[in-house]
Amino acid sequence: MKGSHLFLCLFSISCWLNLMPTAGNKTFHFGPCRISMSVTEIRSGFTAIKANIQARDPIRTLSILSHPHSLHKVKASDRCCITHQLFTFYVDKVFKHCKTEDSYVNRKISSIANSFLSVKRKLRQCHEQNKCMCGQESTEKFKQILANYEGLNVTSAAIKSLGELDILLDWMDKSR
Repeated sequence: MKGSHLFLCLFSISCWLNLMPTAGNKTFHFGPCRISMSVTEIRSGFTAIKANIQARDPIRTLSILSHPHSLHKVKASDRCCITHQLFTFYVDKVFKHCKTEDSYVNRKISSIANSFLSVKRKLRQCHEQNKCMCGQESTEKFKQILANYEGLNVTSAAIKSLGELDILLDWMDKSR
């Protein structure tokens, strides 16, 4: 009898802990898709290397993410789609071309990339469940971001995009 009470107690605690958000995690609502992620962890990693990365950016007059209206005024129904596209973009294009001679910076980039990969997988599930519909507005905004990126050489574009990561994180926090 004592064993069953102990089991029930441990099981209840386990369930309760699983329902609690992990420390630092926030739940983001991208349209009907809800994603839990630690923006604090990503932002902390980025803040540690931001000055280093931005110092490597030779083109100060162009922005990839903050081109007029790239992320501004995205409809709630399009947030999931554009967020999925942006996380895919960062995982598939940006992080692959952000290598430096500084191992500390490379480790931070790798950590951020792993966090993005995890979120990308969650967003892909929403997309596969048809919760993440892509409207014309989000498609046009993402095309503009890609055009900005592809207008530069691969390394410069990747460094610039990584240096603008705070723009994406700020947008996500505001659209929460």
